[in-house]
Amino acid sequence: MKKVTIQGVAGCYHDAAAHIYFDGDELTTVECDTFPAMFDTLSTDASMIGIMAIENTIAGSILQNHELLRQSNLRIIGEMKMRISHVLCALPGESIESLREVNSHPMALLQCEQFLRHHPNLKAVEHHDTAGSAREIAERNLAGHGAICGEYAANLYGLHILEKGIETNKRNFTRFLIMADPLLAAEIGPSESEIDKASIVFTLPHTQGALSKVLSILSFYDMNLSKIQSTPIVGREWEYRFYIDLTFASLVRYHQAIEAVRPLLNDLRVLGEYAEARITH
Repeated sequence: MKKVTIQGVAGCYHDAAAHIYFDGDELTTVECDTFPAMFDTLSTDASMIGIMAIENTIAGSILQNHELLRQSNLRIIGEMKMRISHVLCALPGESIESLREVNSHPMALLQCEQFLRHHPNLKAVEHHDTAGSAREIAERNLAGHGAICGEYAANLYGLHILEKGIETNKRNFTRFLIMADPLLAAEIGPSESEIDKASIVFTLPHTQGALSKVLSILSFYDMNLSKIQSTPIVGREWEYRFYIDLTFASLVRYHQAIEAVRPLLNDLRVLGEYAEARITH
């Protein structure tokens, strides 16, 4: 049986993503309140697998999670891109007009900003989890409270769905990373024939044209940059750490590209080599 850590409770999007990614496998999920708590849990048991949201097409990158991954010893072994559709739910008998506030994860609230703007009677209150918001309303019988969550979570906790598809952008997708301890990653990760994507992180010397030289070399080796994300380095003014996702047709060319740019980089770390995901609806 696979043990998978998730941020959130039963019914959350991480829970749904885990079951979709490991479809057909016997699975048990380990609930964590926060992403740092999830990494703490993973560090205590090398047999566990982690699944973590890393970016969303509306809200952008989750910078905290980039740093948590870099600071850990975990390896990315896969990814999935899942369509996210939110519902507004509440106790049976409630209506949108009877609600005073709506609870959800900050990311979900941001994704439903336009809907909330059109309903000024709904005070947005942040909660650490989408499904957790639904569970709390159900367990505490909170009248006047609504939750923004997935349809699965609303049904799981017996809440009434007041409106579906309330996300601002219907092309709303979240990208999840699948992570494991290096030894476990070597055992259950993709085969070389499946690998067509890699995530790396590095810093650069504070010299003119440093980044453009790196990008030029990667281009020469036919590496496609599907993402580049910079984060400031604390205590080193105007210096940045770069997270880059590369896709490629040839694993050999990818390895050549990494060796070619290595002398130009500081603190290079390969976070994972895996198979690029198709979008899951």
